[in-house]
Parts: sequence; C-alpha cells; structure tokens
Amino acid sequence: MPRLLAAFLTCAASAVLATGTAFGIAAALDATPEQQNVPLVTFPDPPAEGTSSTPGPGAG
Repeated sequence: MPRLLAAFLTCAASAVLATGTAFGIAAALDATPEQQNVPLVTFPDPPAEGTSSTPGPGAG
C-alpha cells in the first residue's frame, strides 16, 4: 500500500509540475513583445496594364 500511495503522489506531483510549466511558458511567450513583420526583400510594383513604355513583341 505505501508503494501505491507513493506512485500516486509522484504522478500527481508530476502532473502539477507539468501544468505549472505549461502556464509559465505561456506567460513568458505572452510577455515578450511581437516583432515587426518587415520583409527582407521587396520588389517594385509592376506597371499598370496598358501603360507600358516599352513596346511589346507585336509592335513595330
């Protein structure tokens, strides 16, 4: 019987420890500020359709 009680207490203690760890990690992630979403590479906008200054392949 004492071994069964020790096993139960160990299981309960580990469950409490895991729950506390999960809440601690969630609190730490919530406390950190969000980083800005800045792209590393940017491309220029393509010209609008029909306003191209270069002639197409059929022009000439």
